[in-house]
Amino acid sequence: MEKGAAKVSKWCVLSMASIPLVMTLGNSMLIPVLPILEKKLGISPFQSSMVITSYSVAAVFLIPIAGYLSDRVGRKKVILPSLILALIGGLIAGFASWKMNEPYTWIIIGRILQGIGASGAMPIILPLVGDLYKDDDEKASSCLGTIETSNTFGKALSPILGSVLAAFLWFLPFFSISVFSLIAIAMVFFLIKEPKREEPVKFKEFLNNTKKTLKKEGKWLLTIFLLGFFTMLVLFSVLFFLSDILEKVHDIKGIKKGFVLAIPLSLLCVVSFVTGRKIKGNLPTMRKIIIVCLIIQAISVVFVGFVSKQLILLLVVTSILGVAMGALMPVLDAIITENTKKEERGTITSFYSASRFAGVAAGPPLMSVLMKNYLNAGYITAGVLAIIILFIVIKFIKVKEIEN
Repeated sequence: MEKGAAKVSKWCVLSMASIPLVMTLGNSMLIPVLPILEKKLGISPFQSSMVITSYSVAAVFLIPIAGYLSDRVGRKKVILPSLILALIGGLIAGFASWKMNEPYTWIIIGRILQGIGASGAMPIILPLVGDLYKDDDEKASSCLGTIETSNTFGKALSPILGSVLAAFLWFLPFFSISVFSLIAIAMVFFLIKEPKREEPVKFKEFLNNTKKTLKKEGKWLLTIFLLGFFTMLVLFSVLFFLSDILEKVHDIKGIKKGFVLAIPLSLLCVVSFVTGRKIKGNLPTMRKIIIVCLIIQAISVVFVGFVSKQLILLLVVTSILGVAMGALMPVLDAIITENTKKEERGTITSFYSASRFAGVAAGPPLMSVLMKNYLNAGYITAGVLAIIILFIVIKFIKVKEIEN
């Protein structure tokens, strides 16, 4: 197994890391641009949040299908067409914004296409890493840490890049997504060498095996799904809120706003990289990290609304929150990828990815409603939910049960 793992080149890892980077840029890059969209198109904050949500909702429903197909026909055969769809979606949204007087509907259509593309690209990377490294949990954890770091780096880079591009032309971020997708297509096609696949089991047998897995290990798997959903829900709610509050309360706009948004996200990125390198497939360590991160999230998220008018405190609180999330994400990736069977890995990890996308989809519209009258109540509720999830983790994530 060690020999098989050694054959994975740095270029292959870089190519895999390019996909979450592109998909994250495809969504997060638009967050600082949403207030501009509202002015240019004459739409409400809730309507602008749909630009993010439409992308994620499309992905949520199609990710399990993409995961199943990747188990059956191969990872690259699902990833490449998906990246092409993401490219086309960016062109549709970009040309509509450029040439049409009322482009909102076509922007949403383009974003849905991008979401369909995202469903068959980013989530398939997790099982692909598991395939490449087989039973070498330490190297798999390290690679998954790199993949998650690429994801979080995209989140840190996206507000700056989105603001810079929008400063030239407000619709330029849509076109840039297509350019990034084209680069990822070339890298995946030429640089990723997928392991030879075994003959897939018949659909009925596959379905029965998946049902058995969910029945036997459903408690800890569902807990990981819940953690993925909750983390992304809080992250994108806070990002949407920050993008709005920086302009309306602190009068920070354009490129400057992009750099300010990047402060907590950069910490999230750095911590994600370090955690991915340190965990080395060690389940007891990963369980402890989850518990500590949930405690930090529960405490810090409560204060976001209360300090929103004090910029320095707001950045301190959101940065602490970012650190907790940055440590949590590679841990969740590693637990679910390293502890599922190869023939079911694409399907099981796709449920996890779908839960994350569901959190992304729910965050912005939920925050657009809460910001009006229930801001502090919303963040306090998030803190309480983090404590509840903490008890669920303690009860259902048992190291010996997962290892067995």
